[in-house]
Amino acid sequence: MSKRSKLRELIAAPEILVMPGVFDGYSTRLLGASGFAAGFVTGAGVSEASLGWADQGIMGLEENLRVTRALASCCEQPLIADADTGYGNALNAQAAARAFERAGVAAFHLEDQTFPKKCGHYNDKGLVPAAEMVQKLKAVRDALHDADFVVIARTDAIAVEGFAAAIDRAFAYHEAGADMLFVEAPTTENEIAEIGKRLPGFKLINMFEGGKTPLLPAARLQALGFHVEIIPSDAQRAAIKAMQRVLATIARDGSSAAMRSDMVSFAEREVLIGTAGYVERSHRYAS
Repeated sequence: MSKRSKLRELIAAPEILVMPGVFDGYSTRLLGASGFAAGFVTGAGVSEASLGWADQGIMGLEENLRVTRALASCCEQPLIADADTGYGNALNAQAAARAFERAGVAAFHLEDQTFPKKCGHYNDKGLVPAAEMVQKLKAVRDALHDADFVVIARTDAIAVEGFAAAIDRAFAYHEAGADMLFVEAPTTENEIAEIGKRLPGFKLINMFEGGKTPLLPAARLQALGFHVEIIPSDAQRAAIKAMQRVLATIARDGSSAAMRSDMVSFAEREVLIGTAGYVERSHRYAS
């Protein structure tokens, strides 16, 4: 079964699909080791953790693709990519769709912000007209070769035009051919429930500690009608905290010995990255 077929099967399953955010080789390889069936390549994580740039639309298509392609190649789990706004008009979105398809991901989400986009939980955002986003989605659908590739339409309208407008936009995007709807940053449990109840088809929700959206258990989200839960930034932020601690320890002591129990061993790191397999193949093909 292809990764794209697998993702469609997971989305359609009775249980909600929980997808942590991944942003580098370690976090992506840890998906399978931690028992997750799929992962979300967080655009903010790629921009911030992999490139060191704020999530302010600075990262372009090629930078995003370079990291996303590498992550898709180093795990067996299907990945959802973050295609931002499609990097321009409908034709740019078509080119981006083909590029992400070639990169090996199983899906991406496309959002209706103006370019350059901003983090979905910021207030100062702009939107393209709904009709323009509809045409982008149609263009993307026409561009893709694999019918199993999942197109997710995201709207950031709640913070800009209000909740009712976000629902209207989501309906229009569903009619335009989106496989899944993603209404970003609802601010109350009632809004979450209304999204789950009122919108057709498959629905995705973004849950992370510290965002605008109240955190609900996965079982509750499933009962409200959601099929996918992404948790984009929590692993990234935990990694930042751990690195701060070990760097402070090194600065204080000259080594990380005091944090030995908080780190994986050198051997465990090599297992995670699959070093033994590289060594075995090197010997096999040695002249």
